[in-house]
Amino acid sequence: MITGEIKNKIDQIWDTFHVSGITNPITVLEQMTYIFFMKMLDDKQLQEEDMARDFETSIKNPTFLVGQNWFNPVTKQNVPYDSMRWSVFRHTGPENMLQMVRQNVFEFIKTIGTGEESAYSRYMQSATFLISDARTLTKVVDGVDALDMNNRDAMGDVYEYILGKMAASGTNGQFRTPRHIIRMIVDMMQPTPDDFICDPAMGSAGFLVEAVKYIKEHHERALYTAESVKHIKSSLINGYDTDPTMLRIGAMNIFYKDFLNPNRV
Repeated sequence: MITGEIKNKIDQIWDTFHVSGITNPITVLEQMTYIFFMKMLDDKQLQEEDMARDFETSIKNPTFLVGQNWFNPVTKQNVPYDSMRWSVFRHTGPENMLQMVRQNVFEFIKTIGTGEESAYSRYMQSATFLISDARTLTKVVDGVDALDMNNRDAMGDVYEYILGKMAASGTNGQFRTPRHIIRMIVDMMQPTPDDFICDPAMGSAGFLVEAVKYIKEHHERALYTAESVKHIKSSLINGYDTDPTMLRIGAMNIFYKDFLNPNRV
């Protein structure tokens, strides 16, 4: 259950967008999701780095390659991976942070994981970053930094609350099924690792993510066979939505959950 404190933090971020002139609710959700995604990527790697130090191992497939550069296809310049991490750029000052995020970090998350054609890469191609002033970005980043992004249930509550604000703002056609209803339906369907799962109106991909979560909890052995893992990450889930913005949001949600290349999103 989302708390009043978290609601207040989300309201403050929402109001920051409105003051800056970004007032369309679905646009606010999209821009907030980009910022969420930037932080989640770094948070995830920080957790993996802590675990690697504890067990004296190395990280497999890190998002940010230590000591290496990323080639920005737009600016044609090399950018250190470390400089694009949330834990780094948020301490560089408002103007430097705006330049880094607009010019490099956003372009990086649009192309991340595109070694082969994927739903994520297709729908992120047309994405646009609309925060244009340093003060707005600083306030949004500070607000998002105060949220617990590592708690997946809490983030589900955050999305429910944001979509509720969208409905209250008069945005038609966007409805997020409450998470407990999603879980109930998935529990009734009892998906297995051998299934092919489709959501023809996926929105933020909540049903698809919950279905895979169920499989991981109830069919743990499937996670130890290469064939099952390949199916889970590439062909198990299939989805579609008529709204390009929701496609991008859903693609980011799926990508972050490690489903690198679902068939259709």
